[in-house]
Amino acid sequence: MHVIVLASQKGGAGKTTLAAHIAVAAEAAGDGPVVLIDADPQGSLSAWWNVREAQVPALAPTTIAELPAKLVALAEAGYALAIVDTPPAITEAISAVVRSADFVLIPTRPSPHDLRAVGRTVELVQGAGKPFVFAVTQAKPNARLTVQAVAALSEHGVVAPAIVHDRVDYAGSMIDGRTVQETDQKGRSAAEMAELWKFVKAQMAKSTKARKEGEGAR
Repeated sequence: MHVIVLASQKGGAGKTTLAAHIAVAAEAAGDGPVVLIDADPQGSLSAWWNVREAQVPALAPTTIAELPAKLVALAEAGYALAIVDTPPAITEAISAVVRSADFVLIPTRPSPHDLRAVGRTVELVQGAGKPFVFAVTQAKPNARLTVQAVAALSEHGVVAPAIVHDRVDYAGSMIDGRTVQETDQKGRSAAEMAELWKFVKAQMAKSTKARKEGEGAR
């Protein structure tokens, strides 16, 4: 089972929305079964799942302290992918969650405040030795700031080419436990999410291959 952790020191970057959407995109792409883990005390991801009618992805309640054992149990239960949502803070507890990850996705809004705050998240992830990519979220169409943000983030790591734009359908779909892929399969937002998952999946496979090659060389 692969474990993807969404982490960002800055609140409002869209971690919960991204976690839900990526999980649904992975299921739609045939990469499931997927299980969501809500490690944020606010419980927004759990609240979304609780009003959801579809049976997939699954949700596994746990605490940060119980997370390692829970991940082992979920892997033994046959899940292919676990996606973990985290609170907007850099604490020892979050460090523990990141250490459990195979891959980290760092959502970042294209704003000066978010770009200044992303450094601590990157330090945490790099300190744990985990591969990661940035996902630019809530971008305005044709905004110069988005281009500048991508350039700035590229100095610290890989940036997903699928930019998540600021559209009302993202928030609207989350109200009743759905995602944009389910409210408008042919819309631009649904295409963004499908492309983002495809990229994350490829990057995750690339990092897994590199890790195995590194282990084999020892």
